[in-house]
Amino acid sequence: MSDVELTPDEVRHVASLARIGLDDAEVERLGRELTSILGHVNAIARLPIADVPPTKHANPHGDALRIDASRPGASREEALANAPDPTAEGFRVPPIGA
Repeated sequence: MSDVELTPDEVRHVASLARIGLDDAEVERLGRELTSILGHVNAIARLPIADVPPTKHANPHGDALRIDASRPGASREEALANAPDPTAEGFRVPPIGA
């Protein structure tokens, strides 16, 4: 599928850059997988996209999130109503490692 087939030395080099140790079977398997990935990348690179305009968002309607606006929050009593062990200052949190 790919125009280029990675050599075992190239696979080992990529693995060393990622700080991954590979045995010979993994080098062979990952070599096939990386070669396949490069084939897909080459296929995408050959697509005729010169006349395709850049897009900001895949959704033509833009961002679907609500406008970020401040609004009143819960009162202190409402916030602490379901707390398992509230204190006068707020939430009681167990110490780290407890």
